Amino acid sequence: MKFSHQRLGVNIDHVATVRNARGTLSPDPLEACYAVINGGAEQLTIHLREDRRHINDRDVEMIRKIVSVPLNLEMAVTSEMLEIAIRIRPEMVTLVPEKRQERTTEGGLNLKSQGSFLKEVIDQLKNMEIAVSLFVEPSEKVISECAELGVSMIEIHTGTYAEAAQGSPKQLMELNRVQNAVEFATRMGLQAHVGHGLNYVNTAAIAAIPNVCDLNIGHAIVSRALFVGLEVAVREMAAIIRRASKK
Repeated sequence: MKFSHQRLGVNIDHVATVRNARGTLSPDPLEACYAVINGGAEQLTIHLREDRRHINDRDVEMIRKIVSVPLNLEMAVTSEMLEIAIRIRPEMVTLVPEKRQERTTEGGLNLKSQGSFLKEVIDQLKNMEIAVSLFVEPSEKVISECAELGVSMIEIHTGTYAEAAQGSPKQLMELNRVQNAVEFATRMGLQAHVGHGLNYVNTAAIAAIPNVCDLNIGHAIVSRALFVGLEVAVREMAAIIRRASKK
């Protein structure tokens, strides 16, 4: 069954990236929260990295206090991040891989490399009534492993799809992989979210996939906001998703 509508989650990390480039207080990620909510975002996503390259601890604390939509905290599988998540109690945590040298998240979690600590983190978050999602590749094997870990949702990495030339055979092949992964996750009883690299050209095909729940989009929206403003940029993306989900 298809969801009544696909929800747009907006990642505001790169508002903080611009602020941090000059070491000032502007632009303020808190102000960005109001703009994206006014533009139609139904979820707010922030990634607190271990090196604090964009969103920082103060941002997390303040955003948690003011947001009127569900907060999705992306984080690495570490003791430090687990303690922060338990303290601030976001509605959802998405566990992601993280490397210091990468510009952005480069792929899905390697579940095996996380060892037993991954299951411990998942269980502790669930005990605090925080929903847990795992950021993974569109692979049935990996999705099966997610179900065995006891999570209720996953976020499927769409980066390979997004990086392929628009309309190319490779992109169509990757779109099919994402669609098959969403279908398989649904059969396994998992909510299927998607994200990474989605923009104003390639999002519609992803949003049209039945049973996609949340689409998490950040860089493209913040980039577009330079020309039209953040609220308008979010509204434009929300309209793309809304039209696609009705097809």
